[in-house]
Amino acid sequence: MIFKEKLVHGKLIKRYKRFLADVELDDGTVIVAHCTNSGTMKSCLENGAEVFLTPVNDPKRKTKFTWEMIKINNDWVGINTGIPNILAFEAILKNEIPGLGVYTTVQREVKFGDSRFDVYAENADEKCFVEVKNVTLKEGKYALFPDAVTTRGRKHLKTLMQVKKEGMRAVMLYIVQRSDVEVFAPAKTIDPDYAAALKLAVENGVEVVVMKAKIKPEAIRLTNPLPVEI
Repeated sequence: MIFKEKLVHGKLIKRYKRFLADVELDDGTVIVAHCTNSGTMKSCLENGAEVFLTPVNDPKRKTKFTWEMIKINNDWVGINTGIPNILAFEAILKNEIPGLGVYTTVQREVKFGDSRFDVYAENADEKCFVEVKNVTLKEGKYALFPDAVTTRGRKHLKTLMQVKKEGMRAVMLYIVQRSDVEVFAPAKTIDPDYAAALKLAVENGVEVVVMKAKIKPEAIRLTNPLPVEI
């Protein structure tokens, strides 16, 4: 995914009220940026760290910037939770995710039951629903999800099991927006119920795919799959 506009550089002053962040731009101006990430952002939140923002030209929006990434341990971490959906859609469309096959139809935001999945894909042989999650939490070599309790995440896993029960392919796709990790696992100490739900989903045929992304101010690209420990 290539950014359409040149990103704006600055330093994080603080994040607050979950969806807001004060940022000092390079010219000394202090602005308020929108933070799409509603989680704790543990392990990717550091006051004074470099950040990049997307300028937004929308008269309806109070904030004129969207926070895209932050530099942690000399590498960029993507914190915009909307990016993984774009990455997943583009990669599935181009057959760039190992194991996800070649699909003739790929759509975003498709309903199944009372849920709406991020990606739906099909070919002559199968129909596939894919739920996408953004991963930024790091502990040692592990990329962990979630970084806060998520009842919505458990609901998606339950619905994916129903998808599988009805004879279709069900995939839980985690996009890790940082490069300094080697293995993916559920964050059992943060949300043990989600970890248990993920284990149950896998036992019932839901597939787990984890892709790591390389974050740069010019573009974000998927690089390689990560092994999974559940």
